[in-house]
Amino acid sequence: MKTKLLLLAIILLIGISSQSQISVGFTVNPNVPKIKFETETIDYGTIEKGSNGIREFKFTNVGKDPLLLSNVQSSCGCVAVDWPKEPFKSGASGIIKVKYDTNRIGPFTKTVTVTSNAEEPSKILKIKGVVVEVIKADSTSIKIPRSDN
Repeated sequence: MKTKLLLLAIILLIGISSQSQISVGFTVNPNVPKIKFETETIDYGTIEKGSNGIREFKFTNVGKDPLLLSNVQSSCGCVAVDWPKEPFKSGASGIIKVKYDTNRIGPFTKTVTVTSNAEEPSKILKIKGVVVEVIKADSTSIKIPRSDN
């Protein structure tokens, strides 16, 4: 009985050690598209309520194969996105437009997720800033951020 158990243990050890020597063949496509943004965060700074909320994320395909954006989605309904649907050849650039609803007073930080066929298939961009309401009294403007505490 001991001999059978010893033989079984030896067979298992040989099987496990031979399994560990098997390598998985995995190669990375050197031609894969790569997306590079000029900036991944846009800071609106302090802006007035109702002002222009449109900003642009500029990007370039620094890979070899054509880059195709399959989806661009904001983290909030307060951010509208407009993105190109056509493929971008190697070296070509494009723009993703974002528009924050500047009628919402107070600080904000929102994300925009870009999904593509790039080497990094999901990229998260960020917008941030503070919207203030301007109160005019006797031809003097005062900027007051609203606190929701």
